[in-house]
Amino acid sequence: MTSSLLETLRSQHTASLIGPLAKPADGALLDEWLASGVAFASSSQRLTDRYYQAVRELFDCIAPAADDTPILHEGGIYHGCWLESTGTINAEILSRFLPSIATATFSAFANHQRKDGLFPYKLTPAGPAFNQIQLVSPLARAVWNHYHLNGLDDAWLTHMAASMARYDTWLATHRDTLGTGAVEAFSTYDTGHDLSSRFWHVPDSPFGNDPTRCDPDSPILPFIAPDLTANVACQRHYLSLMAQTIGQTGTDWTEKSEASRAALFAQCFDADDHFFYDRDRHGRLVRIQSDVLLRVLACEIGTADQFRTALERYLLNTRKFFAKFPLTSIALDDPRFDPNFAQNSWAGPSNFLSLIRTPHAFEHHGHHTELTWIMQPTLAALVDADRFPQTLNPFTGAAGFTEKYSPSILTLLDFIERLSGILPRPDGTVWFTSLLPKPVLHKHELWETAYARTVDGIRFELVNTEADGTICRDGELLCRFPSGTRVTLDRTGQIRAVTGLSARPIQGTITFDGEDIPLSLSPNSKLTLTNGNAAEPSGPGLVLPQYQ
Repeated sequence: MTSSLLETLRSQHTASLIGPLAKPADGALLDEWLASGVAFASSSQRLTDRYYQAVRELFDCIAPAADDTPILHEGGIYHGCWLESTGTINAEILSRFLPSIATATFSAFANHQRKDGLFPYKLTPAGPAFNQIQLVSPLARAVWNHYHLNGLDDAWLTHMAASMARYDTWLATHRDTLGTGAVEAFSTYDTGHDLSSRFWHVPDSPFGNDPTRCDPDSPILPFIAPDLTANVACQRHYLSLMAQTIGQTGTDWTEKSEASRAALFAQCFDADDHFFYDRDRHGRLVRIQSDVLLRVLACEIGTADQFRTALERYLLNTRKFFAKFPLTSIALDDPRFDPNFAQNSWAGPSNFLSLIRTPHAFEHHGHHTELTWIMQPTLAALVDADRFPQTLNPFTGAAGFTEKYSPSILTLLDFIERLSGILPRPDGTVWFTSLLPKPVLHKHELWETAYARTVDGIRFELVNTEADGTICRDGELLCRFPSGTRVTLDRTGQIRAVTGLSARPIQGTITFDGEDIPLSLSPNSKLTLTNGNAAEPSGPGLVLPQYQ
C-alpha cells in the first residue's frame, strides 16, 4: 500500500480534485494553494473526496467584506468575518495554506478600527460593526504565529501591534467598571455564547447596542468574564513579545499580562471546583460549567498541574464534556444541558469553534495523545457528514446547524495535518505525524494516508500505514518511523525530536538518513535530539478518560 499510495499522491492533479472554481477570484487562491504543495490521498476515497471538498468550499468562504480586499468569511449563514473566530483562530489555521488571505484578514480589523481604538466585532459587506466586543481567541497570538510562520516584515507587525495596543486601552477604559482589573461582559454576544445557560436573563446585546454601556436595569450585570479576561492576558503576553521584536523592552506589557492573570484567578477561579466562572456584580459566582474552561486554557492560562486536573475533572470526563463526539458546550451533567444541534446554540452541542481552538490548550502542556482522542471522532464525523456544519450532535456525531462553515472546513484540514500530515510550526520546525484517521462507529477500519507539502522550496512527502510512517525529501527516502509517533524536523529536514502520540508505549527504531535510532516512548513523551545526541525522553504523562 505504501508505494501505491505514494504513486497516487504524486500522480494527482490537485486542481482537478478541487474541482471547478466558483468565481474568477478563486484562480489566485488555487495558485497559492498549489504553491504550498499541499496534497492529500487516502486509501478511503470518501476521506480523499471530503478533503478536496473542504478546499473547494474554503475558497467559497473567501471574498471581500467591508472593502474590496478578499478575506476569510465565517461561512454558512454568517456573511462576514468575526473577530472572535474568523479573524483569529480560523485565519491562524488558514495561514498554513493561504498566507496572503490570512494577512489580509488580520489586517482588515486594524484597517477598520474605530478612532477611539475599538475593533469591529465583525466585518460584513455592509461595513464594520461595533455593537459588541465578541472576544474569544487572542488576535495577538494569531498575528505572532503568522508573522513567524510566513516570514512577514516588521513593518506589518508594528502596524498590528499598535492597533492592538489601542484596542487594549479601549477595553481597559470601558470594560472594567468594577475596578477589578478583569474584563467584563455586558451581554451574551460579547463572548459569542448564543443561547448558553451561562447567559440566561442577560440581554443578547449591550444596552442601546453600545459596547460601552451595560443595561442599568439588569439585576446581575456586568459579569466579570473569565474568557474575556484570559483573552486580554494572552493578548498582552504576545504584545510583549512583539514589543521586544521591534526594539522595545515589552516590560509594561508583561506586567499588564500578569495583572490580568492575577485578576482572572482572584475573580473567576473556584479552587474547590477547579473551574472558572463568571462573577456577577454582587460578587456571586455564576456556577454554570461551560466551554469557558477550554477558552481560558486555550489562552495559555494555568500551570501543568492545573491543566492535568482540568483534563481529569472536566475535559476528559464523560459526565462533563467528553461526550462520544466531544467537546460539549455545557457540561453533560448540568440539568440545563440541551443537545439540540439544529440551531446556533452553545447550550450543549459540540461546536466547531470549540474544536478548532482545542489544540492550543492541549499542545501548550504537551498532552498530544489525549488531543487525538478528540480529533479522531471529530474527523470521523466530518467524513460521514454531508456538509460542513457549525455543530455536532455530541451523542451521534450527526451534522447540525448550517453548512459551508469555515471553522469546520478548517478543522478538517487542520486535524488531518495534525494526525497524518506535514505541519510547519512558527518556531521553525515541521511536524510529521503517523496516525491513521479512522471511523468511530460500526466496523473497524484504518485509512492509510499520504500527504505532501513544500517547505522553503523542499518537497516533503509523508506516507502512513498501520505499521509506520515514511518521509521523503525531494523524492528520496529520508526517514521511516513507527506508527503512533511524531517526528519533528527543522525546515531543511534535519531531525530534532520524536514524540509518542499513542496510548500504548512505543518500542522500535526510527531510521533517519540511513542511521537507526532506538525508540522507547511512553504516551506524550518526547525524545529530543541535538547534533545526533539523544536526551532522555520526558513528558507530562497520560491522563486517562474519567467517568465520575
